Amino acid sequence: MRTPDSTIPTSPLSDTPLDVLRLDELRRRTSVKWRVFPPDVLPLFVAEMDTPVAPVVADALQHAVASGDLGYDWGTAYGEALASFAERRWSWDVNPARTRTVADVMVGIVEVLRVLTGPGDAVIVTPPVYPPFYGFVRNEGRQVLEAPLRDGRLDPAALEATFERAVNPHGRRGSGSGRRAVLLLCNPHNPTGTAHTRAELEAVLDLAARFGVRVVSDEIHAPVAGPVTAPSSGVWGEFVPILSVPGSETAIALHSASKAYNLAGLRAAVAVAGPGAVADLRRIPEEADHAVNHLAVLVHAAAYGDVSGWLDSVLAGVARNRRLLDELLAQHAPALVHRPGAATYLAWVDASAAVPAGGGEPLGDAPCPHFVREARVAFADGRDFGTGGAGHVRINLATSVEVLTEAVQRVGASLAAD
Repeated sequence: MRTPDSTIPTSPLSDTPLDVLRLDELRRRTSVKWRVFPPDVLPLFVAEMDTPVAPVVADALQHAVASGDLGYDWGTAYGEALASFAERRWSWDVNPARTRTVADVMVGIVEVLRVLTGPGDAVIVTPPVYPPFYGFVRNEGRQVLEAPLRDGRLDPAALEATFERAVNPHGRRGSGSGRRAVLLLCNPHNPTGTAHTRAELEAVLDLAARFGVRVVSDEIHAPVAGPVTAPSSGVWGEFVPILSVPGSETAIALHSASKAYNLAGLRAAVAVAGPGAVADLRRIPEEADHAVNHLAVLVHAAAYGDVSGWLDSVLAGVARNRRLLDELLAQHAPALVHRPGAATYLAWVDASAAVPAGGGEPLGDAPCPHFVREARVAFADGRDFGTGGAGHVRINLATSVEVLTEAVQRVGASLAAD
């Protein structure tokens, strides 16, 4: 096995923030990415980016501290900033009057679910999907029902069958059980990187309307969707906001600058309602506003207003790393199968057929423990993502060429030659 290297150098010729920091600099951080595993493990499991602080973020923090603007949050500054960003990036018209600032995306989703459903009601998810969808929903006493993806895409047949189960749990079609249900959508999809198309979303909304299922869309990865068409243009073209699709009048979407600007430690988000769901946002109790971090809102709003090209340069690096991952896997670990997505900085890889160095049975449903133990590389364990996740790993691509290369080389050295 390759000996772990804690002094991986930086690339002085790179034009993406992903290549600026050396590994020894990153290891000085105290967040979960850099403290869960021992220092000889390369961490590519959690959605933190290996970038320096974006200049717009540093400036916003400095200004807020210098001016003492550290009080309670108020108003629609977040919604207004999202509206500007959404118009520039996606030509989507957001009305700030239809927004509500929330503490973060998952907290906002829980507040919305409390309004739209009651204990015992069903929340439908489309696995493999972001693991907190399961825990947060169940902690609220709601039942999680799965409508698994098919070949990485939304499956209308699975959704229809699951909607029927959700609203008529005893199989009495048309019996009017009165049971409420919500489809909790991940758009773009984590972990697969799938960018749902307009046609797919229209079909989902049509099905939801037929069954009386409300749609709540987690769109936190929206700013990191799509291929780079021109690094300085700000045109991405892959992400389709759920609320821009006909039939979304009663849907609610959650947005945040957190993933795009690496702000997990300064969480904030904004809920956006379709015209028929504004009253539902207003039903969220005033007490929920007490959890909103005003400093985080200021930073997120500044990030949404950034026109420096910083985000474009990050996404150019992610697109490069997505291509690089395929090249590295082909060279060092051909048994691992990656189906590239069009969104997020995450890669979803099937490692089930890989065989350990020295022989033995394939890694099967649980490759992650092998990679930590034998390769000293930590990926997100696919089993945590629900049906369809076993045998897979999720890899964070928001890192440097050197770190990604070292990680795949270590993985390859831990496996039998193909």
